[in-house]
Amino acid sequence: MTLIDEFKKFIARGNVLDLAVGVVIGAAFGKITTALTEGVLMPTIGWLFGDVDFSNWFVRLGPVPAGYDGAPDNYAQLKEAGVAMIGYGDLLTQVVNFLILAVALFLLLKVVNRVLDAIEEEKKQTADSSQSETVPTDPQLDVLREIRDELRTLQPARAISGTNKS
Repeated sequence: MTLIDEFKKFIARGNVLDLAVGVVIGAAFGKITTALTEGVLMPTIGWLFGDVDFSNWFVRLGPVPAGYDGAPDNYAQLKEAGVAMIGYGDLLTQVVNFLILAVALFLLLKVVNRVLDAIEEEKKQTADSSQSETVPTDPQLDVLREIRDELRTLQPARAISGTNKS
């Protein structure tokens, strides 16, 4: 088998394609979360706490270079000038992004689990899933259930007649 054939076989597996779709959707959702955080939540939080700009929250570790003519409290300008700093405002923004993303995923999984639980409950109550339009059908499982049920009906007859041909 050539390398290209092996690669085609690898890509054709559903898990790889599902993962690729998940990564793309995750990246897009991450951008939405960032826009929500930077455009809505952080300005609202800043407004509540007195017009605070989280991007300029930092601790300066090194001296400001000679000839620097920017604002002494502007993180972006100081960083561009090469001043050593700890920018904890950006960290705070990223933590809020993460929390929003985590809550959104939790709520999504909660809904998905409810739907799956409802389907499982319906499966338990349905003897033959092929006869139900709302329960996902597994034809192999239905055939196996029919075989099991047939064997159960034959089992008492063997016990009564005394023949046990196993």
